[in-house]
Amino acid sequence: MAKQAKTLTQAEIRRVLDYIATRKHSTRNRALVMTTFLSGVRVGELASLQYKDVVDLEGNIRNEIRLSAEQTKGNEARVVFVSEKLRKELEQYAKFYQPKNINCKFFYSQKADSDGFTANTLTQFFHYLYKKSGVYGASSHSGRRTFITNLANKGISVRVLASLAGHKNISTTQCYIDVNDEMKRKAVELV
Repeated sequence: MAKQAKTLTQAEIRRVLDYIATRKHSTRNRALVMTTFLSGVRVGELASLQYKDVVDLEGNIRNEIRLSAEQTKGNEARVVFVSEKLRKELEQYAKFYQPKNINCKFFYSQKADSDGFTANTLTQFFHYLYKKSGVYGASSHSGRRTFITNLANKGISVRVLASLAGHKNISTTQCYIDVNDEMKRKAVELV
């Protein structure tokens, strides 16, 4: 079985955010990372987002990001719910980046003639970001896995998790949940 992406601790997430704060494009990079940790979107979905998918015509962050079938791995449209924490992260970025064309990618690329990240370039971006932050074993899938594990840790049912993740089978979702000592401690206290 292939090794799964690392689930990050709060300290590791902080280390990544601290590193981002010292680099160019910090507002965009923070929004990219936090979107994965706070929504569980796949890297391909993240790369495909257009400005109009996230920001409405009045300039407000949408409550729900509607992914078309073409934007998802399973080729089925789904909704990404925007939490208050995620809204604040996206608002900071949207204040900073306001393209003239709302059909532009939501996350710009610093390359001059680029239309934004592709799934592949974003995967590479995350690989190097985690490596340079000193968080080893993390990948573009770590935010998604951390999102699912954190919600499972709070007692959210696997059916809800599967729906949020866009999984057709709960067995797929169960593979994402990283059982840890905190979960086990909480479980035995319920007896």
